[in-house]
Amino acid sequence: MKTHEYKVIPAPTKGEKAKAAKGPEGRFAVSMSRLLNEMAEQGWEYIRADILPSEERSGLTSTQTVWRTLLVFRRPVPQAAAVTPFRHEPVVAPVAPPPVPPLRAEPEVTAPERVSPDSVPEEASPDGPAKSDADKVI
Repeated sequence: MKTHEYKVIPAPTKGEKAKAAKGPEGRFAVSMSRLLNEMAEQGWEYIRADILPSEERSGLTSTQTVWRTLLVFRRPVPQAAAVTPFRHEPVVAPVAPPPVPPLRAEPEVTAPERVSPDSVPEEASPDGPAKSDADKVI
């Protein structure tokens, strides 16, 4: 787990003028203390200064080695941004909402059945009682 983050910056190359600073060493010390205090305000802790080689071009075809002075700082990683190990948590299926009851259907209206005149009972006939075959005149 990552507990710190690091920052590397170049060391100052020139000193700063100050009333109490006497000579180049004093001015350089003022510039270093200002830089260290600025970094401390941002939460960075000074670790060390390193001198490392760096190859640079010199002219059109040659290179030369230049030694660079770097300052190394670190600060703790905030807990919210810290990487936590993966933990498997069971997946919970979403709960389905209860079914919605169907709306009441209105009773279906159907057309009345057609009745043939032969199947109408005698009482229901608009012409009166039905005549039997014997009563019919030929």
